[in-house]
This record gives sequence, C-alpha cells and structure tokens, in this order.
Amino acid sequence: MLDTVREVHTPEGVALRLPAAGPVPRAVAWLIDLAIRGALLLLVSILLGLLGQVGAGVYMVVLFVIFWGYPVVFEALYGGQTPGKRALSLRVVSADGAPIGWMASFVRNLMRTVDMLPLAYGAGLVTSLADPWSRRLGDMVAGTLVIHAPRERVTLQAIAVAPLAPSIPLQADEQRAVIAFAERAHLLGEARQRELADIVAPVSGAHGERGVMRLLGIANGLLGRRA
Repeated sequence: MLDTVREVHTPEGVALRLPAAGPVPRAVAWLIDLAIRGALLLLVSILLGLLGQVGAGVYMVVLFVIFWGYPVVFEALYGGQTPGKRALSLRVVSADGAPIGWMASFVRNLMRTVDMLPLAYGAGLVTSLADPWSRRLGDMVAGTLVIHAPRERVTLQAIAVAPLAPSIPLQADEQRAVIAFAERAHLLGEARQRELADIVAPVSGAHGERGVMRLLGIANGLLGRRA
C-alpha cells in the first residue's frame, strides 16, 4: 500500500500536509522496538535470576513495565518517536498535526490488545489497509496518526535564526499564525514553506527561501528567543 498525505488546517489557517506512513515501515519500526525490548528483558532476567524466587516476582513486574510502558514513555516524552520509529524517521502525532500527549499515547498502545487479534496484528493490519491513512484501530480511537518525519532540518535552522522584528505591526492572531508556522514548518515541504511565506510577504518583507528564514526570525523575536 502506498503512503498517502493527509491535509489538515490549523485554527490559524495554515494547511499542513502530513505524509501518513504505510504498514510496511511501521512494521519494521515495531520489529526494531521488539528487538530492543527483548534485549532489555534478557538482560534483566539474567540479573534477576541471581535472586531466586524474589527475582522471578520482580521480573514479572519489569516485564509488564517494559511491554506497556516502553512505547508510552517514548512517544510522550520524545516527540512521538520510539527508537524504532526514530530509526525509520516516523513519528506519532495527533490527527491535527499537534504533538501527541500522554493520554493519546496510552490509549493507542492499550488498543494493541485489540489490534493483535486474532494473531500477528491481524485486526490492525486489515484496518490499516482499509483506512486511507493506514491507521490501525488504536490510532482511530486515540485520534492519532503515524507520519514520515525526516530529521528536523528546518527546526534546527529556526533556532539559529536571529530574532527579527516584523515589517508591519501584527495583531495577536497574526502573531499566533507566524509562531504556528515556525513550530510546524518542519512538517511542510520546502515548496509549501515558500508558498506560505510568499502569502505573508508584507510581514517578512521578503519572498522565497529568504522569506521563510525571515518568518522564522520573526517568530523567534515574538517568542523572546535569542540567536
């Protein structure tokens, strides 16, 4: 199944194109995470094996924590990426493109108990093949989406851009729109970034790539950041 693009519109009027990841890269990422969890459990079992019956009891607790806590903690604390997803440049986000929170991550991972049925993620595979954006049941219930997320090149650039003042005074909603553009620019292609920057050229006083960089600088200025 080919990857598809989901387009959503933010309250600020910015159109986001979210490249949804298909079942194959998601399955590879899951296998990587499974191997990591297996290695952790093997190491823990060796260490706790020295404690006899007490170690066996502790191992059951650790098994539960690693199996259920591993994806939730990584997704909630590390921008929607487990080590497996990071290796495949994938990221879990909310359906509107916003970062995933604790509750959404907990729900989507708890629903794996249903997606696994009847075996080998059969329900999840069928659902993802039928859904336009390859969502499994857990994603549908939690309101999340797994997308392709290349290394955040634009985000790193934004940090290095010197703060700038806008060419014209901005209203509060216009300031929020500029900040939203800077925060979500890494989700947009370069052509889309330039297109949006050209629309608000009066604010930045520039077009094209220079307009994009100036908008990032204006956002840094509005947020009180330093170069």
